[in-house]
Amino acid sequence: MNADYVIVGAGSAGCAIAYRLAEAGRSVIVIEHGGSDAGPFIQMPGALSFPMNMKRYDWGYRTEPEPHLNNRRLACPRGKVIGGSSSINGMIYVRGHARDYDHWRDQGATGWGYADVLPYFQRLESWHSGGHGGDPDWRGTDGPLHITRGSRENPLTQAFVAAGAQAGYGITGDYNGHRQEGVGPFDMTVWKGQRWSAAKAYLRPALKHENCNLVKGFARRVVIEDDRAVGVEIEQDRQINEIRADVEVILSASAINSPKLLMLSGIGPSDHLREHGIDIIADRPGVGRNLQDHLEVYVQAAASQPVSLYRYWNLLGKAYVGARWLLTKTGPGSSNQFESCGFLRSRAGVEYPDLQIHFLPIAVRYDGQAAAEGHGFQAHVGPMRSPSRGAVTLKSADPREDPRIFFNYMSHEEDWIDFRQGIRLVREIFAQDAFKPFYKHEIQPGDAAQSDEMLDDFIREYAESAYHPCGTCKMGAVDDPMAVVDPECRVIGVDGLRVADSSIFPRITNGNLNAPSILVGEKASDHILGKTPLPMENLEPWIHPEWRTKQR
Repeated sequence: MNADYVIVGAGSAGCAIAYRLAEAGRSVIVIEHGGSDAGPFIQMPGALSFPMNMKRYDWGYRTEPEPHLNNRRLACPRGKVIGGSSSINGMIYVRGHARDYDHWRDQGATGWGYADVLPYFQRLESWHSGGHGGDPDWRGTDGPLHITRGSRENPLTQAFVAAGAQAGYGITGDYNGHRQEGVGPFDMTVWKGQRWSAAKAYLRPALKHENCNLVKGFARRVVIEDDRAVGVEIEQDRQINEIRADVEVILSASAINSPKLLMLSGIGPSDHLREHGIDIIADRPGVGRNLQDHLEVYVQAAASQPVSLYRYWNLLGKAYVGARWLLTKTGPGSSNQFESCGFLRSRAGVEYPDLQIHFLPIAVRYDGQAAAEGHGFQAHVGPMRSPSRGAVTLKSADPREDPRIFFNYMSHEEDWIDFRQGIRLVREIFAQDAFKPFYKHEIQPGDAAQSDEMLDDFIREYAESAYHPCGTCKMGAVDDPMAVVDPECRVIGVDGLRVADSSIFPRITNGNLNAPSILVGEKASDHILGKTPLPMENLEPWIHPEWRTKQR
């Protein structure tokens, strides 16, 4: 079996690339290990805690013991399903800050500054403001990816933005537009009450073309002959087969699996490959390194009124939400319930936001466990640009063995300073008048936890991943020894091979990573097709005029 292009991974970037290549008349085979994304657990936005905790849809990765987090092994979910992690994520749509991409450009990813990538964000979006304001000039209106906002009817959701304003933060009508900094409404990849994943936006339309096919199989390695990628070895029903690529192989297998596949194929740090008896094709010390993520904690409060979503947290309530969604695609099940947010600067002298807050009108964990207190609400808060770096490495040369994932979370003093500040700023917002009718007391960390030492103990025990791994196949200049791909996503040192997914991020972006991952697929597809990049869009983002001297 062969095609012009073979893509490994039907995730956020892979689906976008398949769509653009098929649209251009190229023949494409997409290899995906996971199965169908059909079924209410994936399609119902309000059920988001289910798919990321189901073996059927998730690779089930866990980190190595993290020494700065009480040696806990944290969950690292990655989508093993059509649509990849866009089918199991929280559906939050955040482009990242303009300065994130300018930093990429300045670090050697030429052509990836904000002016370069903004037209691609506009190309991929079908943005629906739903009468909630926004910046139309900055947004796209006819792209494959539908982006909407929740109803924002819950009084707690409204109280968060009002309290943020009372605390002195500006309100932003569209953090994906002119101004990210401040508090305001969240965008989500939901359309007509259903999850709008990369599978729906890109892969299904791509598969309508006769020249695009989906192959179910487990990718074992890239087949390389004379320093050129010529195919992918896959396992299907215990048989080893080969899918041949006439032009190129593209890895879009995630920040965990893309570096793993490169190393199994002989591309990576030579000492590490030798250790596992793998023949070296290209010595690229950066493969698997530069691993980054966002960590967060939940600041939870008990509510003095029964206004939270906890009223649905029983058999009857869940039956009502599920039945209403199945019949009408409306009601609480039609939203991810992350409908208000904040992007704040932790202190004066920080140029653009370095803390993100997800507000949720219920006190509940990602695994679906509600707080014992009943009605409540919470803010997930964490730093955006941790200096900590980890690595993805091989445990053995057996493709079936999970890689070793070590984030080295909280290994810098700056992490602790930023986290403490984030918790204190959330507490300050919760103490504003807008929350007075609803606020009862703090559940966690708890009113007693005031000192740095007590907050550090809380962070060590309760910090969780926001599930944003990236950076393990860094994009950069060809002469950068730690770069894995060049600014056109070509693997340095091997012909006919590209990587295009969140692994190529030089540095993690502000906020959730689904939107930047799809962006990578969109922009990479133009590089693959040899197209002239879209014209630059020189809109200037808002930066606090007194950022050097003021925190808000």
